[in-house]
Amino acid sequence: MQVEIWSDVVCPWCYLGKRRFEHALGEFEHGGDVDVTYRSFELDPTAPTGRTTPTTELLASRYGMTVEQAAEAQMQMEQRAVEDGLEFHLGGLASGNTRDAHRLAHLAKERNRQDELVERLHRAYFTEQASVFDHDSLTELATEAGLERDEVRRVLADDEYTDEVAEDEATARSLGATGVPFFVVDRRYGISGAQPAEAVLEVLERAWADDHLEPST
Repeated sequence: MQVEIWSDVVCPWCYLGKRRFEHALGEFEHGGDVDVTYRSFELDPTAPTGRTTPTTELLASRYGMTVEQAAEAQMQMEQRAVEDGLEFHLGGLASGNTRDAHRLAHLAKERNRQDELVERLHRAYFTEQASVFDHDSLTELATEAGLERDEVRRVLADDEYTDEVAEDEATARSLGATGVPFFVVDRRYGISGAQPAEAVLEVLERAWADDHLEPST
């Protein structure tokens, strides 16, 4: 069974969705037969490189709220994360261009370290408030996730995997995804948003049953 997950490293709902999916997968009888691929989806592909903006300012601008309201929303997200066993520190967080992080995720997929990298980037950003934008920080985080330092530096110094990022995003649009996280099971079932683990498990079981129906006679 193939599960594709479109997400962005600076999306808190994506981290929650990742953890809830993992809980569902742990309860799924055939979890060992599920191949998971993380696909690229930049929340703001136009964000300038080399510069970050306070997340509260971005939220206020995007959703028509005050900075104070955005800060309150961040606090509520921190509390929500605790319920899923995550630790968020969102106060003072800033966001920026995530294309380099997505390019490294494609490298990590080829090296069978994609889940490790995605998890490390999420934890670095939301828990440790570490940068997932500049090359030095990305290099350290990718190395900690098991990638080779020299290869990471080479990829970051070039435009390798840029086309793959664009292709992922084009596929997301063709599938009707307007936000993330977005889960697709065997290109037949879609799950939009960070749904509860029980709902994800139900979709996994339905997809498995459909794939293994006895042929009619």
